[in-house]
Amino acid sequence: MKIAVIGGGSTYTPELIDGILRRQDRLPITEIHLVDINLDRVKVIAAFAQRMVKVSGSSIVVEFGTDLREAINGSTYVVSQFRVGTQTARHNDEMLGRHFGLIGQETVGVGGFAKALRTIPVALSIARVVAEVAPQAILLNFTNPAGLITQMLKTHVPHVNSIGLCNVPWNTKMELATALEIPAAELSLDYVGLNHLSWVRGVTHRDEDISMRALAAFRNLTINQAIAGDSPSWLQSDVDIFQAIPNYYLLYYFAQKPWIEYQKGHPTRASEVMKIETELMAKFADESLVTKPAELMQRGGAYYSDAAAELMADIYQDAGTVHIVNTLNNGAVAGLPDDAVLEISATITSAGAHSIGTHELAPEMHSLVSTVKDFEMLTIDAAITGNERSATLALLTNPLGPDISEVADVWKLIRKENQGMIGLFNE
Repeated sequence: MKIAVIGGGSTYTPELIDGILRRQDRLPITEIHLVDINLDRVKVIAAFAQRMVKVSGSSIVVEFGTDLREAINGSTYVVSQFRVGTQTARHNDEMLGRHFGLIGQETVGVGGFAKALRTIPVALSIARVVAEVAPQAILLNFTNPAGLITQMLKTHVPHVNSIGLCNVPWNTKMELATALEIPAAELSLDYVGLNHLSWVRGVTHRDEDISMRALAAFRNLTINQAIAGDSPSWLQSDVDIFQAIPNYYLLYYFAQKPWIEYQKGHPTRASEVMKIETELMAKFADESLVTKPAELMQRGGAYYSDAAAELMADIYQDAGTVHIVNTLNNGAVAGLPDDAVLEISATITSAGAHSIGTHELAPEMHSLVSTVKDFEMLTIDAAITGNERSATLALLTNPLGPDISEVADVWKLIRKENQGMIGLFNE
């Protein structure tokens, strides 16, 4: 059984290797093929992965290279975790928002829009290769903006079995489990929304509804998270308003003024990640290092290995377990289109992910989810067709996008900074 990792030169890759090695009894992988456009970088990561495999006593073969078709050919799983334009493009996305007095972030607002335009053509090309040389493979998409990219995959290459993944739902469950002093495996979450735009509306422990206890626990967590001078965080009163546990990324929508102020006095996240990655790559190149370093947690991928490897193991085992993933609504949430990709609880079998029915969204949730889904669909249309009107409307539809008086200038700068990386708009 083979896994192809697209963007294998990522500093996240050792997390994935670690997760696979810890589940060899349930996920009997024989080969991992890391592929990346940066040969020097993927070579370092592959050598470290080989040392991790050796010290674990596993017989998994780790291959690497730059040939996409070779990597994907015959794979059982294809993990997508690439970044078009590297952290430099991410930095530019963040600065773009700041230039216009908007929130700069890599997955939401104008930054998420620019990243999507760079990513969609590449993700579409990869999916078509999967369809050709590994048609039975399951494509696990971690590439951001994960929900939007998965929506594109489901819409334009529906014959490829794709599932979108994010570590945030797993982080949320672990955080709640710790606060409640209950094993995470015993908790079930009524988790619904879009990637980086979601809520936990209810929590169950062994068939007992403990939602009020969970809300109280999360309210207490907000006290520790709110640190003067740090990035915006939820207040206890915010939880009372929602009567649900909000995804951290919802702060970009509901605390726009604090975020814009925070940006003025802090470097971009991309610039911080660049420093972290430089340090991590130096460690990975150290031939005496055989286990993932503690510094990897600073990268922001906590539980990435668990989310990915556990999902693959449960698919292989036809486990019938529940994971929170990005997949088609298919009637699970009334009032939203069946073909809309949601971040939602799903039953996992050997055939993939199957969304689990739940009650409809409250009006304050539905309105934001519907608007951002409209933005996603406009963005996908722009990237696939090169339609400038769709691009402009996507920017205007996004709740974090520019005013109509500035939309032309924002679009012009996006095109300028991403020349050569945005498909049809390169012409």
